[in-house]
Amino acid sequence: MGAGHAHKLYRHAHSPVHELPPHTKLVAVLGFVVVVVSTPREAMWAFAAYAMLLAAVAAAARVPAGFLLRRLVIEVPFVAFAFLMPFVVPGEQTTVLGVPLSVPGLWGAWNVLAKGTLGVAASVLLASTTELRELLLGLQRLKLPPLLVQIASFMIRYGDVITDELRRMSIARRSRGFEARGVRHWGVLAKTAGALFIRSYERGERVHLAMVSRGYTGTMPVIDEVTATRAQWARAVALPAAALLVCLLGWTTV
Repeated sequence: MGAGHAHKLYRHAHSPVHELPPHTKLVAVLGFVVVVVSTPREAMWAFAAYAMLLAAVAAAARVPAGFLLRRLVIEVPFVAFAFLMPFVVPGEQTTVLGVPLSVPGLWGAWNVLAKGTLGVAASVLLASTTELRELLLGLQRLKLPPLLVQIASFMIRYGDVITDELRRMSIARRSRGFEARGVRHWGVLAKTAGALFIRSYERGERVHLAMVSRGYTGTMPVIDEVTATRAQWARAVALPAAALLVCLLGWTTV
């Protein structure tokens, strides 16, 4: 987990949110998402309140609205699924602009869009204010199984390496005049994928042997001990605590 390994979602800034320990932010986001999912879909005002809470966090973290909205594009498949629900879900029908739509489907689409968007937005804010290395340290601090943390660490470390290997193979193909233009070239692309897998597997074996030769016994040494003060925990849980209050009010008004 090399220091300074930033990802594309991360936005460097000096803010109260950036300075929070990673494990407190992970707990805060998880708690917020659980509360949002537990909110009755009929309490529409509650989801507007959740959006305002996230907007306040984004402002405190100095994350521009445009930056956040561009990263929300990742949920497009869920949006497409939600738009289909009013047409395919059986049940009571209503007419909107002359188009017959399913009432349960409309509620289901709203439920997916509202909760999905808020969950993705919270995750984007977490990624925007926390480096990958810090996220892994946070997971380690939260006692996630060490093997899972190590797998995630190696995925992050060697993802760029494998991508660069694939890029070099693509350049080699093009330098020999190859351009994939149809089904008849799928065989070449399949061989490329096989070669990439073999190279990645061999690289993994070499890395593992190097680690064993340096004393690796199945666990990675903890270099940075991440801790959090009560004040930091209080700032972190302010988001899920406020969301929980909104959720309870939402259940009383339904």
